[in-house]
Amino acid sequence: MKRQIAILLILSAALGTTAWAGQNVVVKRGKGAPSGIISGTVLGPNDKPAPHAVITYQSSSGIAPHVVHADARGRFTITKLHTDNYDLRASAKGIFSEWQKNFQVQSGHTSEIILRLIYAKEMPKQMPSSVSKPASKN
Repeated sequence: MKRQIAILLILSAALGTTAWAGQNVVVKRGKGAPSGIISGTVLGPNDKPAPHAVITYQSSSGIAPHVVHADARGRFTITKLHTDNYDLRASAKGIFSEWQKNFQVQSGHTSEIILRLIYAKEMPKQMPSSVSKPASKN
């Protein structure tokens, strides 16, 4: 019995180490740890700044979306980002921008972006891959 428990503990440790080795590990060292920044402007359909727009962003891997707000001049800044690719989208008064996919952020750098709001009729027509078609009746 003790031998079986010992074997299980060894296997668990080995599997845990293997799983950990495949992960991207980010080590922060203190408050001054390097991080990336996204700085940008939200423009309305008329190419003028969109005041107080809402910017939704998340890691391109789909981890927990976050929201920030633009200022009165349509400017926004997102700080303390890990090196990764991010998806961003802006909205204001019921108008949305397209998703900007895989926007690259590097630690220690500021990445600039412009998000343009467009009316729904201008949005590209793409069927989401997760939408299924109804089965045909025979």
